[in-house]
Amino acid sequence: MMQPLAGPRPKVIFVMGPTASGKTDLAMRLCDHLPCELVSVDSAMIYREMDIGTAKPTAEELSAYPHRLIDILDPTEAYSAARFREDALMQVADIQSLGRIPVLVGGTMLYFSALQQGLAQLPEADPELRARIEADAAEQGWPAIHARLAGLDPEGARRLKPTDAQRLQRALEVVLLTGKPISEHWREQAEAELPFDIIPIALAPTERSRLHERIEQRFDLMLKAGFEEEVRRLWERGDLRADMPSIRCVGYRQMWSFFNGEYDRDTMRYKGVVATRQLAKRQLTWLRGWQGVHWLESESSNLVYDALKLSDPAVI
Repeated sequence: MMQPLAGPRPKVIFVMGPTASGKTDLAMRLCDHLPCELVSVDSAMIYREMDIGTAKPTAEELSAYPHRLIDILDPTEAYSAARFREDALMQVADIQSLGRIPVLVGGTMLYFSALQQGLAQLPEADPELRARIEADAAEQGWPAIHARLAGLDPEGARRLKPTDAQRLQRALEVVLLTGKPISEHWREQAEAELPFDIIPIALAPTERSRLHERIEQRFDLMLKAGFEEEVRRLWERGDLRADMPSIRCVGYRQMWSFFNGEYDRDTMRYKGVVATRQLAKRQLTWLRGWQGVHWLESESSNLVYDALKLSDPAVI
């Protein structure tokens, strides 16, 4: 475990928020006033050839405001929260060695959480056991699996919904593989001792309806900018599948289904907007559980001032 630095601890700024809330723009504005460098916290922007649908900063923006951990993988490759944590800690240390302030910006809340809290040391998946659990669920239903988990790990079951198939499967798998409830693994996972202090900033419009408008407007702008052509190029590569993490990204998944003939273009747009709104809702739910987060109104005329006041009052 990393030991705390002696003396004043350096700071790392987290700029978080739901999709379409203006995180990237705020992070770039901070760079105009502070000696910052940016690190992307986005599970879609890691992929090359996926620019429009991920709302990746433009080439001009990236030239003026370089982002680390963007365009680091081919869409055929997988990534993980554990790998992100390792990569992000390396980038943060490098930025700090230059005497600058790391600003981590993005909407992948699992990555932010992994960086702050670390990750539980859980066993790898067991394909045979997973197949048996899935077979039992197909025969008895996932509520029965939930009841089975409750008998082995009441605390873990209370934290999971009877309909949350993926997490139920994993929780039951862990207790059957290790003989120890997943809730105990969670308790044993001590908060990571990071060698810096975090300034967590969350950005969102006050009115949920305004966020929905921004999401719909941005999706339409993506379509006008050539999103369909971008995904078609990926489709025509021939080495990508719908079940790959890159193609499961919001927007790409719906466009892929459109190419598969599952629905027409209008339905693709509708489903893409709805899926993006659902993503934003999950991001907001996660952020509301973040202790000590500083909420800022994304459309406030004082946004940059307020963010600077939190980040470094000396520059105000």
